[in-house]
Amino acid sequence: MKKTLSRRARIATGGAVLAAVAAGTFGTVAANASAPDAAVAAAPAAAEAGKRDTTTSTHLTIDAATEAAQAALKAAKKEGQRITVAVVDRNGNTILTMRGDGAGPQSYESAVKKAFTAVSWNATTTELAGRLKDAPNLKDIPGTLFLGGGVPVTSGNAPIAGIGVAGAPSGTLDEKFAQAGAEALN
Repeated sequence: MKKTLSRRARIATGGAVLAAVAAGTFGTVAANASAPDAAVAAAPAAAEAGKRDTTTSTHLTIDAATEAAQAALKAAKKEGQRITVAVVDRNGNTILTMRGDGAGPQSYESAVKKAFTAVSWNATTTELAGRLKDAPNLKDIPGTLFLGGGVPVTSGNAPIAGIGVAGAPSGTLDEKFAQAGAEALN
């Protein structure tokens, strides 16, 4: 059974709801009006990290990454190969990827994975593929690809980037073109 409210009860209830909404809105406005001063007073001062608490790293510029990628594409084109080249930073983040004319769709992801693998271990992916005999579980690490075509780029013997090439008919050729990209940076 549904109970209906009298007209007087409905008006009283509606007025109470309206008053509650108005009070909530006013309270919000009043709180927001004073918030900037309260936030400034409550905000802690920024802490400055000391020299011993930080490190500096070297990264390729976008211009250098582009130069390396273009050198790899040029080397492949001279031999009639259609490739994709990827350059990643020290942390494995893609700086750029260039898919050459006619390169297969699978080459994009493969190039990125080869570049990531090379920078992660500071070794060519051909060398790393040889290590799988002693450590076969390496291939299970996400984002890696242990096929020829990835080379690290170093500065002071520390890896700062990786160049990965995919699309040629062999890992040997892919690595040759990746190496051409790395050599363009010297």
